[in-house]
Amino acid sequence: MFPERLRALRKGEHLTLEQLANAINKDSPTDKAHESTGSQIGNWERGIRTPSYIEIQRLAKFFDVTMDYLTGLTENSTYDIARLFISDKTLQFNGQNLSSADRYEIYQLISGYVHGRTNAPHDEGPKTEQGKLDI
Repeated sequence: MFPERLRALRKGEHLTLEQLANAINKDSPTDKAHESTGSQIGNWERGIRTPSYIEIQRLAKFFDVTMDYLTGLTENSTYDIARLFISDKTLQFNGQNLSSADRYEIYQLISGYVHGRTNAPHDEGPKTEQGKLDI
């Protein structure tokens, strides 16, 4: 399960093996003993080798998933997008980086939409009856 999930997450981010290795190495620059390489990650994806606990932890942190999900112990891949807006990851929309002001505005829009939708009174549906005017 781990090899398939790792490959799916990496491809979902449109990363090569080397790009992923560089990214997770950059996340923990002081841990030279556990630096990963592209070929090493390729071996993990093919199930030839198994990463250490620390390497799985770094991958889970990078992809922002739980270690249980990454290793196949849980099927829950639900993600709270509010966490994206408070993370330090670069967010893009149609290839354009979002500034912190953009992130805040989008967060506010989504929050308002969700709260408005969940707090709205639920009636039978849209009104289709037309009113009459006395002219």
